[in-house]
Amino acid sequence: MTRRLICLVLCCAAIIVSKAVQAESWRAVAGAESPDHASQVIAFLPNEMWIHAGDSITWSFPVPEPHSATFLTPGLVRPAFTVGCPITNTTPDPSAFDNTSCVNSGRITTVGSTYTVTFPKPGNYRLVCLVHVNMTGTIHVLDASLPLPHDQAFYDAEGARQARALLMDDDGAPRTVREDAHGEWGEGTQHYHHMVTVATGEVVSTPGGINSVTVMRFMQPRITIHSGATVEWDSLDVSGHTVTFGTEPPNVTPQTPPSTNVFADADGARHAIIYSTSDNVHSGLIAQAGHERIGIAQAAPPTAPLIPPPLPAGPVTRFRVTFMSPGVYPYICAFHDQLGMKGEVIVLP
Repeated sequence: MTRRLICLVLCCAAIIVSKAVQAESWRAVAGAESPDHASQVIAFLPNEMWIHAGDSITWSFPVPEPHSATFLTPGLVRPAFTVGCPITNTTPDPSAFDNTSCVNSGRITTVGSTYTVTFPKPGNYRLVCLVHVNMTGTIHVLDASLPLPHDQAFYDAEGARQARALLMDDDGAPRTVREDAHGEWGEGTQHYHHMVTVATGEVVSTPGGINSVTVMRFMQPRITIHSGATVEWDSLDVSGHTVTFGTEPPNVTPQTPPSTNVFADADGARHAIIYSTSDNVHSGLIAQAGHERIGIAQAAPPTAPLIPPPLPAGPVTRFRVTFMSPGVYPYICAFHDQLGMKGEVIVLP
C-alpha cells in the first residue's frame, strides 16, 4: 500500500513538472490596415506580452506594408533594414533570442508570412521593426514557475483593440484622405507655391512600446497649376516617403539619394525643375530627422545650397518642383505606390 502511494505521488509530480516545463506557442501580429490600404497601423499587435522561458511567439504579417520582427542585443547601434544583424543580416525562422546575439526576420513583404522566435531564458526583451522607427514592443519572459497574467485570447483581443484605436480618429470616425487642395499659400508666405501634404500620421505610446499610424496618401492627389509655377510637398507624417516622377531608381531604399537634378534651396528644402513630361525626378527620403535623444548624435540640418548635386540621402521634410511646360505629370511614393500612394500634377499653359 505504501509503495503504491509513493508511486502515485511520483507520477502526479512528474505530470505536474511536465506541464510546467512544456513550451507554449504564442501568436501576435505585425501591422494592420484599412480596407483601402490607405491607413497603415505601424505596430506590433499587441506590443507587450508575458510568456514563460522556453516559449515561442510567431508573428504573422497580414498587410503589404513591409515590417520586420527584430531583436537587437543591448548596445548594438540600430542598423538600416538593408544591413540587419551583424554579418548575417537575417536569421533563420525559427530563431532563439536571449540577448546574446541579434535576431532578425528581415524586411517581410509577402502577405501571410510568419516568423517565430523562441525565448530560452527569463528576461525582458525589446522588439523593434527595422523598417519603421516608431514600431517597438516588449516581451517579458518569466521563469516557468511563475504565473502568467494573460492568455492567448487576451492578446488576440488586445491586439485587435490597439489596431482599431489606431485606425480611428479621436472622434471614432475612420481616418480618411482629405482631398481639399490648399491652393496658394496665404499672405506672408511663399505664395507662389502650391502645397501637397505628403501623408499624415501620429505616434502613440503605451507601456509596452511605441505604435504609430499613417495615412499613406498624398492628401491632395490631384493639383492643377500653370507652367512656371512651383508645387511644394510637405511631410506631416511619422514615416518616410518619396516624391518620384518618371522611372524610379532601381532597388530604391531610404538610403537612395535624390536624383542628380535635385538641388537645395536656401532653407534646406530640396528642389527640382521639370522641363518635360519625360523627365525623371526622385526626391530622396522625405521624413523627419532622427529623434533628439540623450546619447544619440545630433541630427544634421537640411542640406544647404552650398552642397552641389548629387545631394546626400539624409531626410528633409519639404520638396519643391517647378514645372516649365504644360502637361500631365503623374508621380508616386516609391515606397508605397503599391498601397495606392500616387498623385498627379496638371500643368496648364
